[in-house]
Amino acid sequence: MAAPSAANKRAAPPAERTLVIKRTFDAPRDLVWKVWSDPEQAKQWWGPHGFTAPVVELDTRPGGKWRAMMRSSDGKELWQHGVYREIVPPEKVSFTFIWDEQPDHEMLVTVTFVERGKKTEMTLEQSVFNSKEDRDGHEGGWNESLERFAAYLKTVKGDRHAR
Repeated sequence: MAAPSAANKRAAPPAERTLVIKRTFDAPRDLVWKVWSDPEQAKQWWGPHGFTAPVVELDTRPGGKWRAMMRSSDGKELWQHGVYREIVPPEKVSFTFIWDEQPDHEMLVTVTFVERGKKTEMTLEQSVFNSKEDRDGHEGGWNESLERFAAYLKTVKGDRHAR
Protein backbone atom coordinates (compact mmCIF):
# COMPACT_ATOMS: atom_id res chain seq x y z
CA MET A 1 0.00 0.00 0.00
CA ALA A 2 1.41 3.40 -0.98
CA ALA A 3 1.95 6.05 1.68
CA PRO A 4 -0.48 9.01 1.51
CA SER A 5 0.89 12.01 -0.33
CA ALA A 6 1.23 15.42 1.35
CA ALA A 7 -1.71 16.68 -0.74
CA ASN A 8 -3.93 13.84 0.53
CA LYS A 9 -2.99 14.58 4.14
CA ARG A 10 -4.05 18.25 3.75
CA ALA A 11 -7.39 17.59 2.03
CA ALA A 12 -10.42 17.53 4.30
CA PRO A 13 -12.29 14.22 4.31
CA PRO A 14 -15.47 14.25 2.20
CA ALA A 15 -17.69 14.34 5.32
CA GLU A 16 -16.04 17.60 6.32
CA ARG A 17 -16.65 18.95 2.84
CA THR A 18 -20.37 18.12 2.81
CA LEU A 19 -23.06 20.40 4.19
CA VAL A 20 -26.36 19.09 5.56
CA ILE A 21 -29.05 21.45 6.88
CA LYS A 22 -32.44 20.37 8.21
CA ARG A 23 -35.32 22.76 8.81
CA THR A 24 -39.01 22.46 9.53
CA PHE A 25 -41.25 25.13 8.05
CA ASP A 26 -44.70 25.97 9.39
CA ALA A 27 -46.33 25.65 5.99
CA PRO A 28 -47.74 22.87 3.81
CA ARG A 29 -45.34 21.17 1.41
CA ASP A 30 -47.10 22.42 -1.75
CA LEU A 31 -46.61 26.02 -0.62
CA VAL A 32 -42.98 25.41 0.38
CA TRP A 33 -42.34 23.87 -3.04
CA LYS A 34 -44.02 26.77 -4.86
CA VAL A 35 -42.01 29.41 -2.96
CA TRP A 36 -38.80 27.42 -3.54
CA SER A 37 -39.34 26.86 -7.27
CA ASP A 38 -40.96 30.13 -8.43
CA PRO A 39 -38.28 32.62 -9.54
CA GLU A 40 -40.33 35.70 -8.67
CA GLN A 41 -40.87 34.45 -5.13
CA ALA A 42 -37.25 33.26 -4.86
CA LYS A 43 -36.14 36.86 -5.43
CA GLN A 44 -37.81 37.68 -2.09
CA TRP A 45 -35.70 35.30 0.00
CA TRP A 46 -32.63 34.22 -2.00
CA GLY A 47 -29.34 35.07 -0.34
CA PRO A 48 -28.03 35.90 3.11
CA HIS A 49 -29.17 38.85 5.22
CA GLY A 50 -28.21 42.16 3.63
CA PHE A 51 -28.30 40.76 0.09
CA THR A 52 -30.86 41.20 -2.66
CA ALA A 53 -31.44 38.84 -5.58
CA PRO A 54 -32.39 40.99 -8.57
CA VAL A 55 -31.74 38.09 -10.98
CA VAL A 56 -33.20 34.63 -10.37
CA GLU A 57 -33.88 32.48 -13.43
CA LEU A 58 -35.15 28.94 -12.81
CA ASP A 59 -35.94 26.45 -15.58
CA THR A 60 -37.17 23.78 -13.17
CA ARG A 61 -37.03 20.65 -15.27
CA PRO A 62 -34.34 17.98 -15.57
CA GLY A 63 -31.61 19.48 -17.73
CA GLY A 64 -33.01 22.98 -17.23
CA LYS A 65 -30.62 25.73 -16.25
CA TRP A 66 -30.78 28.13 -13.33
CA ARG A 67 -28.89 31.37 -12.78
CA ALA A 68 -28.93 33.93 -9.99
CA MET A 69 -27.17 37.08 -8.93
CA MET A 70 -26.96 38.19 -5.33
CA ARG A 71 -26.01 41.79 -4.59
CA SER A 72 -24.49 42.76 -1.24
CA SER A 73 -25.36 45.99 0.55
CA ASP A 74 -22.09 47.50 -0.73
CA GLY A 75 -23.01 46.64 -4.34
CA LYS A 76 -20.82 43.56 -4.89
CA GLU A 77 -22.44 41.11 -7.33
CA LEU A 78 -22.11 37.36 -6.81
CA TRP A 79 -23.24 35.27 -9.77
CA GLN A 80 -24.03 31.55 -9.57
CA HIS A 81 -25.54 29.01 -11.91
CA GLY A 82 -26.16 25.34 -12.53
CA VAL A 83 -28.29 22.66 -14.13
CA TYR A 84 -31.22 20.77 -12.64
CA ARG A 85 -30.48 17.07 -12.39
CA GLU A 86 -33.72 15.83 -10.81
CA ILE A 87 -37.12 17.40 -10.14
CA VAL A 88 -39.87 15.52 -8.30
CA PRO A 89 -42.54 18.10 -7.36
CA PRO A 90 -43.16 18.70 -4.49
CA GLU A 91 -40.72 16.20 -2.96
CA LYS A 92 -37.21 16.71 -4.29
CA VAL A 93 -34.93 18.92 -6.35
CA SER A 94 -31.31 18.28 -7.23
CA PHE A 95 -29.08 20.70 -9.11
CA THR A 96 -25.47 21.58 -9.76
CA PHE A 97 -24.09 24.73 -8.12
CA ILE A 98 -21.25 26.72 -9.66
CA TRP A 99 -19.98 30.17 -8.68
CA ASP A 100 -19.19 32.13 -11.84
CA GLU A 101 -15.88 33.10 -10.18
CA GLN A 102 -14.96 29.39 -9.87
CA PRO A 103 -16.23 27.82 -13.13
CA ASP A 104 -14.19 24.64 -12.65
CA HIS A 105 -15.70 23.76 -9.26
CA GLU A 106 -19.12 22.14 -9.55
CA MET A 107 -21.05 21.05 -6.48
CA LEU A 108 -24.31 19.16 -6.16
CA VAL A 109 -27.24 20.39 -4.06
CA THR A 110 -30.13 18.05 -3.20
CA VAL A 111 -33.16 19.33 -1.32
CA THR A 112 -35.98 17.11 -0.09
CA PHE A 113 -39.35 18.22 1.26
CA VAL A 114 -41.33 15.85 3.51
CA GLU A 115 -44.87 16.49 4.75
CA ARG A 116 -45.14 16.50 8.53
CA GLY A 117 -48.83 17.20 9.09
CA LYS A 118 -49.34 20.87 8.18
CA LYS A 119 -45.58 21.48 8.29
CA THR A 120 -42.75 20.66 5.91
CA GLU A 121 -39.41 19.15 6.84
CA MET A 122 -36.66 20.19 4.45
CA THR A 123 -33.21 18.62 4.17
CA LEU A 124 -30.56 20.35 2.08
CA GLU A 125 -27.31 18.61 1.22
CA GLN A 126 -24.49 20.25 -0.72
CA SER A 127 -21.11 18.80 -1.67
CA VAL A 128 -18.25 18.56 -2.37
CA PHE A 129 -16.63 21.75 -1.09
CA ASN A 130 -12.98 22.57 -1.67
CA SER A 131 -12.46 22.97 2.07
CA LYS A 132 -14.17 22.89 5.44
CA GLU A 133 -13.94 26.70 5.45
CA ASP A 134 -15.86 26.92 2.15
CA ARG A 135 -18.49 24.57 3.60
CA ASP A 136 -18.79 26.71 6.72
CA GLY A 137 -19.24 29.85 4.59
CA HIS A 138 -22.07 28.22 2.66
CA GLU A 139 -23.61 26.96 5.88
CA GLY A 140 -23.88 30.53 7.12
CA GLY A 141 -25.25 31.76 3.79
CA TRP A 142 -27.80 28.98 3.43
CA ASN A 143 -28.98 29.35 7.03
CA GLU A 144 -29.55 33.08 6.55
CA SER A 145 -31.34 32.41 3.24
CA LEU A 146 -33.53 29.83 4.96
CA GLU A 147 -34.36 32.32 7.72
CA ARG A 148 -35.49 34.71 4.99
CA PHE A 149 -37.36 31.82 3.32
CA ALA A 150 -39.25 31.05 6.56
CA ALA A 151 -40.11 34.73 7.07
CA TYR A 152 -41.33 35.04 3.47
CA LEU A 153 -43.44 31.88 3.85
CA LYS A 154 -45.29 33.57 6.74
CA THR A 155 -46.19 36.49 4.46
CA VAL A 156 -47.63 34.30 1.69
CA LYS A 157 -49.20 31.54 3.77
CA GLY A 158 -52.83 31.52 2.74
CA ASP A 159 -52.28 33.94 -0.16
CA ARG A 160 -53.87 32.40 -3.28
CA HIS A 161 -51.04 33.32 -5.68
CA ALA A 162 -48.45 31.43 -3.64
CA ARG A 163 -50.16 28.05 -3.71
